[in-house]
Amino acid sequence: MTSAGAPRSLGVHLTSHGGELRVWSASAQQLELVLFDPKDPTWVTKTLPLERGDSDVWSVRSRSLKAGTRYAVRATGPDGPTHAFDPSTLLIEPYSKGLIRIAPGQYRSVVVDGTFDWGGVEKPKVPLDTTVIYEAHARGISKLNTSIPEHLRGSYAGIAHPATIGYLKDLGVTSVELLPVHAFTSEQRLVRQGLVNYWGYNTLNFFTPHPPYASKAAQAEGPDAILREFKGMVRLLHEAGIEVILDVVYNHTAEEGRKGPTTSLRGIDNDAYYRQTADGTYIDVTGCGNSVNTAHPAARQLVLDSLKYWANDLQIDGFRFDLAVTLGREANHEFSAGSELINDIITDPALAGVKMIAEPWDVGAGGWQTGHFPRGWSEWNDRYRDRARNFWLSDIDYARRASQAPVGIGGFATRLAGSSNTFSPDRGPLASVNFITAHDGFTLADLVSYDIKHNIGNGESNRDGTDNNRSFNHGAEGPTADVTILETRRKAMRNLLGTLLLSAGIPMITAGDEFGRTQRGNNNAYCHDSELTWLGSPVDGWQRNLFEHSKRLIELRRQNPALRPTRFGRSGEVIPSANQMDWYDASGNTMSGHDWESARNRTLQYVASSTPEFEDFNRILLIIHGVEDPITVTLPRHPGVARYELLWRSNDETPVMDAVGSAPGDRIEIAPTSMQLFLAVSDDGGGESDESRG
Repeated sequence: MTSAGAPRSLGVHLTSHGGELRVWSASAQQLELVLFDPKDPTWVTKTLPLERGDSDVWSVRSRSLKAGTRYAVRATGPDGPTHAFDPSTLLIEPYSKGLIRIAPGQYRSVVVDGTFDWGGVEKPKVPLDTTVIYEAHARGISKLNTSIPEHLRGSYAGIAHPATIGYLKDLGVTSVELLPVHAFTSEQRLVRQGLVNYWGYNTLNFFTPHPPYASKAAQAEGPDAILREFKGMVRLLHEAGIEVILDVVYNHTAEEGRKGPTTSLRGIDNDAYYRQTADGTYIDVTGCGNSVNTAHPAARQLVLDSLKYWANDLQIDGFRFDLAVTLGREANHEFSAGSELINDIITDPALAGVKMIAEPWDVGAGGWQTGHFPRGWSEWNDRYRDRARNFWLSDIDYARRASQAPVGIGGFATRLAGSSNTFSPDRGPLASVNFITAHDGFTLADLVSYDIKHNIGNGESNRDGTDNNRSFNHGAEGPTADVTILETRRKAMRNLLGTLLLSAGIPMITAGDEFGRTQRGNNNAYCHDSELTWLGSPVDGWQRNLFEHSKRLIELRRQNPALRPTRFGRSGEVIPSANQMDWYDASGNTMSGHDWESARNRTLQYVASSTPEFEDFNRILLIIHGVEDPITVTLPRHPGVARYELLWRSNDETPVMDAVGSAPGDRIEIAPTSMQLFLAVSDDGGGESDESRG
């Protein structure tokens, strides 16, 4: 369904007689198409007027509009506080599929051919419950990989190289989520400081792949070659069974505040595309100077058309929406889960089957909306992140100083089981994208190595980046030679990875966490395009061991359906594709209400039994111990369980591969602050998935 009142078929459309350009503007009084010499993008060869038609769509036809044509738009309109027309400014056409930079702050749109042979390769269509997301930077993921030819490192082709794909396949992730690849530029403030916007959350155009991420050869050949390289990357990842999810920024643009550059939307219809008051003051709910007015039909359609182009023409599998709350703000600027764009994104037939993931907050009033998006959306679960960090890090830090942790295990267990206190029953655990770290914040290794941020290199006197890290350095700030501290940090990383990959919901791993990549305590490294932020590879023995733990945990998640229910269970009911959950204390007895609430109880035995719908019956036992003293636990005498086979243990430097059997009622030792995962085998030898023994 198209948003009510929205224009259709905008941008350049090629025909056998040249092409037609269609641009929307309600406020403009005149629009012009400006064409440039094919060899000199500063030399204007022709200027053609556009004619206003129905629904404020302006159009022009010309035989000069063909693949490779460089063009721009000029707009004339009324003065007034909410307008920003300047007929001397050459603007990026909003639906441009190709873009070239001719000078700082100056760009030309380019008509692209767009044809591509997909070779019959289709999207992998990975089910949500088996999805394991790997958040990575399009340049950084391959920039340091010496197995890739140097001229391809840091490019779309570098992502598609067998060395990158082989690594991802070996690790076992199903879906790569790339930080923004829409064409973007660095903010004026960063340029003045001699820094860059590395992450890419500063979009120039919603339809063009970022040209500098293509190989040098493709950049030299032009936008058609850049687009082919991007599509080739997607095709090769799909051939390997790996999905491509894009982090997209539709909440604001690179035009920044009113004193920022005018490159596109502001010059075409500032009154419609940006949220502002009657006196022209931008309503900034993103912290970036401007906010796209998705309460307006034209802005909504711009977002939807962009999504459909990437999902269908470029075969993208899913999108993670930066500051998604902004997209759901109505004309009164308040968020509504029932807003038209939020609904259209998940109901438009052209986007059926595409994964939609919200970052469920922005910085405006009422901007924190975790759990409030409608069915069909998954959400980054910051409550999960905070609880997991607290349990394994800040609570332990507190206990060292106060002799007891501040809270018990109840809240942590709720997160482990899918955050049913955050997401409604009709959405289930797959509404939750679980994460411990993301691009924004400490890496996993830094989370266990630093108490405070170290962002001096960002040029803001260490003021930028959050101070609420919920981290714990375990006794020394940053690098140390203390063997005990290093061992404890490594175990803490394994506990956090184990929690992430053994929880109900969709896990997201930040690239490099699987082997302990560091950013030397910088928790806001958005402005560093350097070895500080590039991926690298496991070098030290402990890093290779951590990689093997990560790989093992992903494998165990895939093999055991009880770790990935698609619905919430309910006491006394058998719900297909949910879990029957039984909770025991350290003595093997059913947990009491006091056990859940007491800060003294931080040991839990969790039996999850799948309720099969599409896979074989499966049952696991997970033991969690959140105290820095060892404990002896009695394995629960659970109905139907004959034995427990050890699958993974966080206190081991290298993962357990040979199953060790124990009987219900056996007493086993649990190391300080550690986890153990068992397969619970039935009396008849069944009760396990086909591959669960690993």
